[in-house]
Amino acid sequence: FALQGSSLLASARILFGPPYKGVAATLFGMTWARAAIFYGCDVGKEALLRSGSSMALASWLPSIVISTFVQVANQPLVRGTVTIQNPASTHANLGAALADIYRQRGISGLWHGTGASVLKTVPKYATAVWVKDYVAERLPPPPSPAGTREHQGEVLRRSAVKSVAAGVAGAALTNPLDVIRNEMFKTDEGTLTTVRRLLSRDGLSFMHRGLARNMLAVAAPIGMTIFLTDALL
Repeated sequence: FALQGSSLLASARILFGPPYKGVAATLFGMTWARAAIFYGCDVGKEALLRSGSSMALASWLPSIVISTFVQVANQPLVRGTVTIQNPASTHANLGAALADIYRQRGISGLWHGTGASVLKTVPKYATAVWVKDYVAERLPPPPSPAGTREHQGEVLRRSAVKSVAAGVAGAALTNPLDVIRNEMFKTDEGTLTTVRRLLSRDGLSFMHRGLARNMLAVAAPIGMTIFLTDALL
């Protein structure tokens, strides 16, 4: 029994310790956020088109409104997980990190960096949704008859193309905002102060810092979300 208990404890440390510290909160936050954004954008787009709105408005407005709301609601989770994932952090879990932030900076500290997060998240998802719709409209329709195995394969290949395009565009275009947000969390500086410091220290090179990692952390989940949704439907 003692051996099994120590094995479970070791497994928990592997699953929830570095580099997976805060993984449960991150998984929850990212899952509900992406589900709300992509589902809400599809529903909002259809409603606006039925009301006579233009395609441009129907594509952009729901993604901007919904992703803004989601990011503001999710900000304490983002703030806490970024804090505990810092290698210098001594917090045991997300709750301890949030409690410490609240003690030191009050309720506003939990939403510190919201401006940068909104500037990062809203363009990312608005761009991803727009590129997804744009590419889907430009791709030729599947030539095989509907209901056949060939048709299903062609639909998935079209989905793969638009998913990759949406994920890469959303990640690459907003990479500088990711850098700014993470620096704000580390230093507790304001947005303009952080940008000035980055420019004076690194020049414009900060804009592509961590881009390769962002392609894995951002482009892949967005692309997989779109593709798997199409595959399941």
